[in-house]
Amino acid sequence: MKHTFYITLTLLIFTSCTKEVEIDIPGYAEELVIDGVIETNAPPFVMISKTKDIYAPTDIDAFLNGFVSGATVTVSDGTNTVVLDEWCSDNLPPGAGPIAAQMFGISESELANYHICAYLTLDPSMSGQVGKTYLLTVELDGNTYEASTAIVQPTYFDSVWWKPEPSTPNHGFSWVYLTDPPTKGDAYKWEVKRINIGMDGEPIDQNFKVPFSPVFNDQFFNGLAFEFAYENPFAFETETPEEYLGLYPLGDTVVIKFSKMDAQVYEYLEKKYLQIQTAGNPFSTPTNIPNNISGGALGVWAGFSPSYDTLICQP
Repeated sequence: MKHTFYITLTLLIFTSCTKEVEIDIPGYAEELVIDGVIETNAPPFVMISKTKDIYAPTDIDAFLNGFVSGATVTVSDGTNTVVLDEWCSDNLPPGAGPIAAQMFGISESELANYHICAYLTLDPSMSGQVGKTYLLTVELDGNTYEASTAIVQPTYFDSVWWKPEPSTPNHGFSWVYLTDPPTKGDAYKWEVKRINIGMDGEPIDQNFKVPFSPVFNDQFFNGLAFEFAYENPFAFETETPEEYLGLYPLGDTVVIKFSKMDAQVYEYLEKKYLQIQTAGNPFSTPTNIPNNISGGALGVWAGFSPSYDTLICQP
């Protein structure tokens, strides 16, 4: 009887403490997304789209229908102001193919297969220059969105080399020696593409690709000289044996694009790639991606000053 009493009392305590919890999930509100870039010796390139509900279709038609036309987009360097033209991937002006392919993330030969629209200009007065700050203005449906970005002084590698791993003498990482300037806040982005000629007579990689964590700043090495290695991101796209993942095989020829950016662009990209890396992980900390665009839009207006090195994978 005594055991029965305690069990009954315990059940009464737990059942009397239960409470129905109601979670109010806010509804979906469509927002404008502006993604723009200007690099040294390259024209400005801006894509405008709308956010999608998490339950919206994710097929190619839904993706293509998300792009926004009819905006007035201008870029100013403080002296010249240029209105960008709206062009679509299946009707690009001469010379815009390589830029569009890199921005859209598809090969130049595939551009005509899609109707992806963006804003750009081939006016040489608006080609990116180191030391200049560029103001982006987007006018759409009575609203105005603005952002500014700077093309900062680039930083160059002291040297680059390929070194095989002890366990895989025919595969290795790409290594560089970098001297970081003494100014705080330098931030970098690493991209690569292989320019080996394939069986079709063309380079095997059409566009640059970023590795797992492509951006970093000098928080822990400001003003220091040091060496570091980066992985081969293309090795994860093919059926590469596990022991070779992230490594470049002997004989590859690789172009390294090492871009420098201002602090706001770094903050955006660092959080963006962190969110990509932790997507679907229930134990990760939620990440809010910042932006440098005023007026209520999402996205980023990014200035880059890239430097290039060619890595030949030979001992």
